[in-house]
Amino acid sequence: MPLGGALAAVAFPAGVARGAALAAAAGTVAAALAVASEVAAGAPPRIALGGWPPPLGIALAADGLSAALLVTTAAVMAAVLLAARHTMAAGLAGPRIAFGFWPLALMLWAALNAVFVSRDLFNLYVGIELLSLAAVGLVAIGGKPEALAAAMRYMLFALAGSLLYLAGVALIYAAHGALDIDLLASRRPSGTDALALALMTAGLTAKTALFPFHVWLPPAHAGAPAPASAMLSALVPKASFVILLRLWTEALPDEASPAALTLIGALGVAAVVWGSLGALAQSRVKLIVAYSTVAQIGYLFAVFPLLPLAQAAWSGVIFLALSHALAKAAMFLAVGQWMAAAGGDRLEELRGLAQAMPMSAFAFALAAVTLAGLPPSGGFLGKYMVMTAAFTAGQWVWALPMALGGLLAAAYLYRPLAALFAREGASVAAPSRARQAVPLALAGGGIALGLASAEPLALLANGQPPIQAVVR
Repeated sequence: MPLGGALAAVAFPAGVARGAALAAAAGTVAAALAVASEVAAGAPPRIALGGWPPPLGIALAADGLSAALLVTTAAVMAAVLLAARHTMAAGLAGPRIAFGFWPLALMLWAALNAVFVSRDLFNLYVGIELLSLAAVGLVAIGGKPEALAAAMRYMLFALAGSLLYLAGVALIYAAHGALDIDLLASRRPSGTDALALALMTAGLTAKTALFPFHVWLPPAHAGAPAPASAMLSALVPKASFVILLRLWTEALPDEASPAALTLIGALGVAAVVWGSLGALAQSRVKLIVAYSTVAQIGYLFAVFPLLPLAQAAWSGVIFLALSHALAKAAMFLAVGQWMAAAGGDRLEELRGLAQAMPMSAFAFALAAVTLAGLPPSGGFLGKYMVMTAAFTAGQWVWALPMALGGLLAAAYLYRPLAALFAREGASVAAPSRARQAVPLALAGGGIALGLASAEPLALLANGQPPIQAVVR
């Protein structure tokens, strides 16, 4: 449905394109909920394209991880498209953005869905390529020199990552004659599997912006229009991360040596520290939020050494990913409203803005609670599960980045919150309460994920890899 909506958005005038995009969004949300319902009922859908089963054909399947990501993506994308509709209806976007945003956003959504349900390594390559093309277009869509430079840097990293990933896929096919994840999991290891996994991991970490491949992310996310930034930060890194998670825990678990997992975890810890320090050094709120994405990505990889040791680590890292998606989308949408009202996003320009825009300011505050990992948010529950797994496995050192990252997040997010809730401030024309409610709903979702965690955890249990599957 998103792909059909993207084609319609290209073929028709702006007004019709907007309606087609929103109709496609409504249909995709309903489809995501239907898939999640089937998975929760114990009947996960599985389709062999063309009627040919693997290895001759390509399988699409949904498990608990896929369903959770599909629903979260649907929630974020629906909110982003609704926010973009308000922005463009108010005349706050130029003609280039008004024309190009809808097809690019829907193509990005289609690519995300394809990645989340595909079980074939080459089909995953096609999905992340489409995702990269749409994401680069969304970064460059504003046409400003700094945005074009950021898009070019993003494209170079994405191309390098794609080549490395494809080289690994070629080695896997040469060794096994199959690319289906389930078939690979049942075959005997090959001597080239370690090299293939290393190549694919290097390529996907470049696309995910894991330290030290993070340099493209802050300017790209800060230079894009706010609705695009929300998608780029909340959703795009999750695609390559999920592929990595499936490679290490499902397709090639025999290559998950302690040394390799420790290296990935160490890079994750470095990302938490570096991204947090980068956020502390910024004076623009969009850059603060962008650098915080580098740190939040680090959390996801700092959990890798715990994956063979405790089931709670796997559930915890997924909760962190879902919570980050909701909170980060809320933040960027709120910042976009402030920029439209105040004319910029520097801290001094936003002083006292909460008086005129209380709902979006409260949305940012709720999202900050989630990112800092404070109760009762989903971010807190994710960190709690990871830290519990670390202590249970006797690997307490991997609990430290969760605690340290929370303290650093509280420090860098305090600065925009202090500016927003300052007593003095300039008078601005505030957006309607309906517009401010969009980021507030997303931020509330991050809190609700922690308060009503039983259903998401039960959903994730469907298809969760057992501990034994990732022990060498």
